[in-house]
Amino acid sequence: MTAITAGAVKALREKTGLPMMECKKALAESSGDEDKAILWLRENGKVKMLNRTDRVTEFGRLGIFTDGEKGAMVEFKCESAPVTQLEEFIALSDDLAKVYAETPSVTNAEELLAQPSTIKEGTTLGELKDDMFNRIREVFNIGRMVRVEGATGGYSHNSSTVSGVLVEVEGNNAEAVRDVAMHIAAMSPAVLSKDEIDPALVEKERSILKAAAMNEDSSKPENIIDKMVEGRLRNFYAQVALLEQPFVKEPKQTVSKYAEENGVKIKNFTHWVIGDDAVPAEEGSES
Repeated sequence: MTAITAGAVKALREKTGLPMMECKKALAESSGDEDKAILWLRENGKVKMLNRTDRVTEFGRLGIFTDGEKGAMVEFKCESAPVTQLEEFIALSDDLAKVYAETPSVTNAEELLAQPSTIKEGTTLGELKDDMFNRIREVFNIGRMVRVEGATGGYSHNSSTVSGVLVEVEGNNAEAVRDVAMHIAAMSPAVLSKDEIDPALVEKERSILKAAAMNEDSSKPENIIDKMVEGRLRNFYAQVALLEQPFVKEPKQTVSKYAEENGVKIKNFTHWVIGDDAVPAEEGSES
């Protein structure tokens, strides 16, 4: 029996856009001959065209699933913007997130694609993806994946900028958590709290603010200057840290205060934007 090398599987995968296991099977059926493997795949309805090596999946959608006890977000990418609006593409994006959330044993995209779909009985997620590839003739890739065990909420924004937010919380107020997720999508905080900001960055900002305050009025005592600086630092924190930001729906209160008043504690969040890590399809593809 001909040994099938990982390199041969990878090369065939890059040419066909199919999962590794499909490529390995085709090579096994063809005694390791790539041309015969491609023919075998075509004869068995697995692939109708070969990938161009320069194809880039820079569009897509962030599938999100939450049920109050767990959540997941999966980046599902394609080559063109119109495809992201197709009902079947949206459904598969959401199904990828649902299955990932509900299958803790899955650790990567390959394993995820091998799982049964919840939207078409008797079909794996990978088979649905392959079917779309053959009919739509675009490359589809799974990109980033995140799963949270515990109470979560999410929000997907699919307009000029496509982004997704998954929020891990304590408490049970789905509407409030969704509001916080929408705030994150709009304001793009870099960290959860001011304690997570790089201390060196804070000190640099403090020194700049102190110099500015002294230039405004050098006659003020240093302790007054320091109080002014600490007050102005709050604006800096609000630019970076979620919990310090004025809540978009009620700017007079911070996000932290809004969450607290609605019985929620924000523990963590993930915010991704489609296209900020676009790579050629044959690079970084996990599907």
